[in-house]
Amino acid sequence: MSAKGELTVREAGRLGGSKVKEKYGADFYAAIGKKGGSAVAERHGADFYSQIGKKGGARVKETQGEGFYSRIGTKGGQTVSAKYGRDYFSRIGKKGGRSKGKRSDS
Repeated sequence: MSAKGELTVREAGRLGGSKVKEKYGADFYAAIGKKGGSAVAERHGADFYSQIGKKGGARVKETQGEGFYSRIGTKGGQTVSAKYGRDYFSRIGKKGGRSKGKRSDS
């Protein structure tokens, strides 16, 4: 809290969010997020999220540099490997291959 006992906007938002979570549960946010996402897609078209994702990705590439996604992918892969072991990727790859069935593009 600030010196006079008044809340900042950030603090008020956090308190309000906590009260809503307490009253309606954490799943409430997922439900309203889906509802809002559907409304946006309906209003702006199905490709809207793809378009803004590409714009955001291009902006990140522009500001962070050419190798940014490679670096964070490597870092994420190392973290997953440390947590689950090196054979984890092999196991999930096999599971993914089985769920897709036989591929006819080879």
